[in-house]
Amino acid sequence: MSRTPSTTARRFLTKKRILIVNCFFDESRQSVRRRTKIPQPLAPVYLAGAFKPELCDLRLYDEVDSGSLTDEHLLGWPDMLVLTGLTNSFDRMLHLTAYARTKNPKVLVVAGGAPIRALPGRAARFFDYCCVGDIEQLQDVIRDAFGQEFVAEEMLPRFDLAYWLRHFNYAETTRYCNFRCSFCALTGEGRSYQKYDLDYIRKQMLGWPKPRVVIFADNNFYGSDRNHFLARLDLIKEMRQAGRLDQWSALVTGDFFLRDENLKLIREAGCRLLFSGVESFDTEWLKSVDKPQNTHSPQVEVIRRCLDAGIIFCYGLILDVTTRSLMELRRELEFIASTPEITLPSFLTLPIPLLGTPYFSDCASQRRILPNTKLRDMDGSTLVLKTLDPTEEVVRFVRDMLSLRGYRRRVLAHTVRFLRRYRSKLNKTQMAAELTNAALLCAYALATSPTSFSVSSARSRRRTHLSTTEILDSVYTPAFRVASRFESYFKPTMVTDGDGALTEEMADCFEPKTTVALKGRLPA
Repeated sequence: MSRTPSTTARRFLTKKRILIVNCFFDESRQSVRRRTKIPQPLAPVYLAGAFKPELCDLRLYDEVDSGSLTDEHLLGWPDMLVLTGLTNSFDRMLHLTAYARTKNPKVLVVAGGAPIRALPGRAARFFDYCCVGDIEQLQDVIRDAFGQEFVAEEMLPRFDLAYWLRHFNYAETTRYCNFRCSFCALTGEGRSYQKYDLDYIRKQMLGWPKPRVVIFADNNFYGSDRNHFLARLDLIKEMRQAGRLDQWSALVTGDFFLRDENLKLIREAGCRLLFSGVESFDTEWLKSVDKPQNTHSPQVEVIRRCLDAGIIFCYGLILDVTTRSLMELRRELEFIASTPEITLPSFLTLPIPLLGTPYFSDCASQRRILPNTKLRDMDGSTLVLKTLDPTEEVVRFVRDMLSLRGYRRRVLAHTVRFLRRYRSKLNKTQMAAELTNAALLCAYALATSPTSFSVSSARSRRRTHLSTTEILDSVYTPAFRVASRFESYFKPTMVTDGDGALTEEMADCFEPKTTVALKGRLPA
């Protein structure tokens, strides 16, 4: 164990340069800046808290907000490059690793998050440190790479470095979820629900640059401990009285709505918006994906009660074209559009067999994953599974539904009736949230990236929305010259081969998960 240096010795320590990047593939398959996308990623903010500020020069970069990172100077700057992102961003991590090592062969590359937990063995071939545990594992990496003196005394999020968090403050009060939906990445990782100490939550709130609307980014804000839930509400009230926050939002699971008093409690604490994973209004489908928490009460009734309590209800919808017919899915969309008592969905997505989940295992064993599917294709806008209806018809449906072509007039009519119905119960900010829902459904590119709209929409028409034939992103072509030994870093990670069988690269998905860091780069 490294000893703590004296004050005199610390003066002579070389300051380390750290670059933390949130890696991201945009669904348009172009480098687009989604500056108004909500929610924005938080992992770099929390990871940055592992480094001692006095001895580490930290820079954060978010590819959602800023587009693909191709700045040669920035990529050659760090002593340590820390990478995180969604499951399908594994290849993007490889690209940035190739860039950084070309510019600085001595750079240490640390990768973590869902992609590394899903493919730890493959990851160990490319990165110096593979973190398959929680964010705190980065402290062990820093200690091993640089020494104990470079580890922060207390790991608190660095909101001051998150340039992309312009309009909202964020905090996390719990971690993971107490439910096990078969398609969820959290289920695949097998992590248990965790509660944060109230003092830690308070310190997060005190770290916000200035008071703003707050988004609590918990996977399940309600959780399984009611006393802790009530204690957090008391803390939020305390922070409201101190002027640290006003309105806030959170994500809850369906069981939250089983107690009527819960809506009253969070409303009194300042909550004005809840997100909950409706996924579908079909009870049988919900049971088939192990989501019983959504089947205790009719979903329409739950949404209406939430709105009547003065809280906007947001949700996503899964268009499961693998087990449901297009006719059935269209009926569901028409039902939503003709029911002004409920909100419109915030997004529509295709089913994604995320690596390591029970759903992935089922799809793989039944050979339902399409041939030549790339890990990058698992983005919710690309068909990666065999469909119930003919593929050609489903592709046309997907292309239309991603912008609700054919439903826009109904969406407009729904929005007008919705606003008229709830205008006495919702404030202006909440009304704006529902208008934003409509904009996201009908014009996602314009709503999330106004300055890139014309370019991205024109180029996105080249997409096939079918993994077997889908184009690769432009970032698979190096933005500048890289060393020849990194050629393989720009080849896509394949989930299936030309016959639809899983590739050898996917063997990791069926191995027991570990929580220790894998150190050492093996030959690629």
